[in-house]
Amino acid sequence: MKKLSGALLVLVLISVLSLQAVVAQDDLGSEANPIQVYFVPSVEAQTITTGGEIMAAALKEATGLNFEVFVPTSYAATVEAMCAAPDSSIGFIPAAGYVIANNRCGVDVAAAAVRRGWNVYWAEYIVRRDSDIYTFGDLAGKTWAYPDAGSTSGFIVPSVELQAAGIEVGDQIEAGGHNQVVQAVYSGEADFGTTFFSPAVVPGAPWAIGDNPEPYDLTVDESRVTAEGLFVGDIRVLDARANIRETAPDVVEQVRILRLSAPIPNDTLSFGADFPAELRASILDALYAFAETEAWSQSIGSEDFYGWSGLAPIDDATYDVVRLQFQLLGLTEQDIFG
Repeated sequence: MKKLSGALLVLVLISVLSLQAVVAQDDLGSEANPIQVYFVPSVEAQTITTGGEIMAAALKEATGLNFEVFVPTSYAATVEAMCAAPDSSIGFIPAAGYVIANNRCGVDVAAAAVRRGWNVYWAEYIVRRDSDIYTFGDLAGKTWAYPDAGSTSGFIVPSVELQAAGIEVGDQIEAGGHNQVVQAVYSGEADFGTTFFSPAVVPGAPWAIGDNPEPYDLTVDESRVTAEGLFVGDIRVLDARANIRETAPDVVEQVRILRLSAPIPNDTLSFGADFPAELRASILDALYAFAETEAWSQSIGSEDFYGWSGLAPIDDATYDVVRLQFQLLGLTEQDIFG
């Protein structure tokens, strides 16, 4: 029997590998080869896992496909995981993480979060209510707590704004998540923190850009924690402070909002670069339908999870503003993810 030439052997190996890839794609969504769903660890991992499993079950019922939920240890690890599985991964990742993932390995945005009618959100700068920090300039030299260097609202946007204002902070604390940032300010570990802002719900008077981010009067009404969430009077607080209400029910009395950032494009639902188009369309349809169900509020719609009211189609160009922020700061992936 004649031996195969080197060139012919290479062609045979390429053919075998290509055939294996096709079989793997045909098998995607089976019990043996579930679709990988990644969530960034911006809130408590157990909350994400529990809510993610609810989503996975709803998607399986709608599509017949199997999904496996993952909460990597960091924003960087989430991007790494998606890039390692370009044909089988879905990610719920914020704007900065998306821009990096798109640049690195072609991760492609399909939809973005809608939160109570808003397709944008904001960073909030928070300080203790008894702090002598009253202006943006007062942050110079102060200790700064942020969630993760890959967090758009927690780090990227505040970094741009601080640099543009010529403000040099003091020590920096990478707290590990938005909840931990609020806790660091609450406990006095940090002079100020940056985290996400979602407008409070004011009955009969929807919040608008330019309104006070704290539309309540603590000299008149006390805060209270109920089964529905954190309230001051009949106004529901939805920014990051509400996430530690169970352990710090007086968080609103102790921590105030100094200022808000410029608007930021909402977090993304993105797919790996080589994710099959037909499955992608089916999953998107199922997610739009899931967003209309009660179970959504127990999953990604929960204010203790990501607080998405729904999701809507969006294109990659919307995130050019984030790319511009990277350019203004001169930031590289290494700067963001370390």
